[in-house]
Amino acid sequence: MVNDSIFTLIKNDSLCNARAGVLTTAHGQINTPIFMPVGTQATVKSLSPQDLYDCASPVILANTYHLHLRPGDELIRDAGGLHHFEHWNGAILTDSGGFQVFSLRDISKITDQGVAFRSHIDGSTHFFSPERVMEIQHNLGADIIMVFDECPPANAAPSVVKKAVERTLGWAKRCLDHHHTLPLHHGYPQYLFGIVQGATSEELRRHCAKELVSMDFPGYALGGLAVGEEIKTTYDVVKYSAVLLPEEKPRYLMGVGTPIDLLECIERGIDMFDCVLPTRNARNGSVFSWNGKINIRNAAHTRDFDTALDNNCNCYTCQNFSRAYLRHLYMAGEILAIRLLTLHNIHFYMELVRKARVHILEGCFLEWKTGVIATMCSEKQKTLN
Repeated sequence: MVNDSIFTLIKNDSLCNARAGVLTTAHGQINTPIFMPVGTQATVKSLSPQDLYDCASPVILANTYHLHLRPGDELIRDAGGLHHFEHWNGAILTDSGGFQVFSLRDISKITDQGVAFRSHIDGSTHFFSPERVMEIQHNLGADIIMVFDECPPANAAPSVVKKAVERTLGWAKRCLDHHHTLPLHHGYPQYLFGIVQGATSEELRRHCAKELVSMDFPGYALGGLAVGEEIKTTYDVVKYSAVLLPEEKPRYLMGVGTPIDLLECIERGIDMFDCVLPTRNARNGSVFSWNGKINIRNAAHTRDFDTALDNNCNCYTCQNFSRAYLRHLYMAGEILAIRLLTLHNIHFYMELVRKARVHILEGCFLEWKTGVIATMCSEKQKTLN
């Protein structure tokens, strides 16, 4: 197997499993821990690439399923790949469509060969095999690409979860084999990550991780979490799963989560995160801050002329606009409200992981994390250790 070394571990925290490292791609180095904003359709909703640079975001996500359907992965290939298409000079990670298989089960059929599904856009029929998913992601040209996997529901029967794990392992091997036969359309390496499945079964997670590690991927992800299980269970699964993965390779927790979730899972050994919460919550008028969540729709902000969203934040939104003005924009349905709230949320997430890294390097992550969580939520909600 090919062992592509893309990760350098800089420091392990002496009191927990938190780590600081550097992930190297053709489009720049990424300091970890890192949060990756979700740009499903080749855009992080309401933000420009310059906004993301200003937030110090070195890597963003895009969605294989959605971009295959519209505008088409071959069109993006012909445009020079996602970096040229969306004018983004940082790194890009594309998922494989496995989560869409999970979320669109009612319009798809899963077999060992792959997944047949109908487009949610126009009802047209499509088939994703592991090989086809590799071809699509090579066309898109992301720096980091993911194997095709099956994500079972949190409440699935043990037999269903076991079958999904075996299918995921079979698909992973097929993805790896086909990936190494494909041309580099865009002239730089694309690193393929394996995905550990197994729902909440420690036995199946261990089995899946062991088999994937033997395939020697450049990095590994934990999938199939935050799909309905209790958050305490998520943390437990992350804790025992992360340490099953090679120390010298990056560990990516897919689709998680809140700021507190990130801190809890950094403590448990995770390096990379993505989640739609910063952008989705902004569209719903909800923002994150060092003092907890803020609902900008709340009438208490109507005459709040002198207060920023977060007085400890130096993002463009907080440096220039009051809660009163932001509430007015949101209640009036102005597009600028969503843009400014999203800008703040993404900036906040990037600051959160940046500061986490600083405190890991300084050897005081746990103390800092405890203090941050204490100011974000009530005593009862502080931790689920």
